[in-house]
Amino acid sequence: MRDSARLSRRSVLALAVAAPVTAAAPARAAGPVLGGDRLAGDAVQVGSTTGLPRRLTARSWLVADHDSGDVLAAYRAHRRLPPASTLKMLFADTVLDRFPPGSRHTVTAADLAGIPAGSSLVGIRAGTTYTVDQLWQGVFLRSGNDAVHVLAHMNGGVARTVAEMRAKARDLQALDTHVVSPDGFDHPGQLSSAYDLTLFARHGLRDPGFRAYCRTTTAGFPAGGGKTFRIQNTDRLLGGAWGLRAYPGLIGVKNGYTTDAGNTFTGAATRAGRTLLVTVMHPGNRADAVYEEAAALLDWGFAHGGPARAVGTLVEPVSEGRGAEPSPGRGSAAGRAARGPSAGRLVEGAGTAVALLAGGAWALRRRRVSGPAKGRHRE
Repeated sequence: MRDSARLSRRSVLALAVAAPVTAAAPARAAGPVLGGDRLAGDAVQVGSTTGLPRRLTARSWLVADHDSGDVLAAYRAHRRLPPASTLKMLFADTVLDRFPPGSRHTVTAADLAGIPAGSSLVGIRAGTTYTVDQLWQGVFLRSGNDAVHVLAHMNGGVARTVAEMRAKARDLQALDTHVVSPDGFDHPGQLSSAYDLTLFARHGLRDPGFRAYCRTTTAGFPAGGGKTFRIQNTDRLLGGAWGLRAYPGLIGVKNGYTTDAGNTFTGAATRAGRTLLVTVMHPGNRADAVYEEAAALLDWGFAHGGPARAVGTLVEPVSEGRGAEPSPGRGSAAGRAARGPSAGRLVEGAGTAVALLAGGAWALRRRRVSGPAKGRHRE
């Protein structure tokens, strides 16, 4: 794509508003909404419209403070959409600590069986020995589905890993997410949301190993026969690529692309001791749009998000306090008042959603994803 066709972050900020913005809470949802009732609204939810990026084309997005959990602004945060490789964050949340980084595994043909055609690959070969550390570099840097499948087989198989990822999503209260494959490839019914992807990133960044992998820009990877080749992180905001500059302070975390999902991205950046999370799903057709819109939202969060009244909150894992509210942090009393349901109602909502899943209600509510999972390129 030519440079003239790309929009800079400044031009993104200067264009006309594409989605309705409201600083008032929408009508109450039928039941409790994880993170607060405002996150169920179809309009942009924001505590302060000052400097808010304009002409955002994403079908869903969210900006949040990593430490406090305050959601500073969001648009259709709970909308279920195909996640692409951003789902690998949940895979890492589930499996990352299962094997020591220095342990070695010789890959078999069975480890590589069943990888969908059109997958992104790091270049793993049967008969070659890899360290677990190298396999995770293949997952995070090159979004390699071959690395995911090898680790899944080491974990007891793809089916077991999918079941564990579903359980992990429930523990994280990521109830918009339904896992079909561990790699995020297009499969009917494989869905997540901007809210859930942000939960996966926030949880993962608390793990030093996760944080180290997602911020790595390049690494040497075994090519067999004692040789190596260089792999580079496909996150264009991390190292800068395709006409985009590296985003100041970016620390990861994961990008993705499939034919059905389009471009998806969850990122985290730190400035002056403050860390923000951003998720952007399914923006316009331009390949750089997901990065430009994420950068624009981060710019807004750092410049104007501090004093903004929170419109919701990122809930905590059930296993770490049964969904208790995060510490107030920068949210202040006004921010806490905007968060919606109490901790007890959040847990009630989580229990209700899990019960619905167990009862088969998922099939009635999910958005169908058309077509078989064949021949779709992914990043």
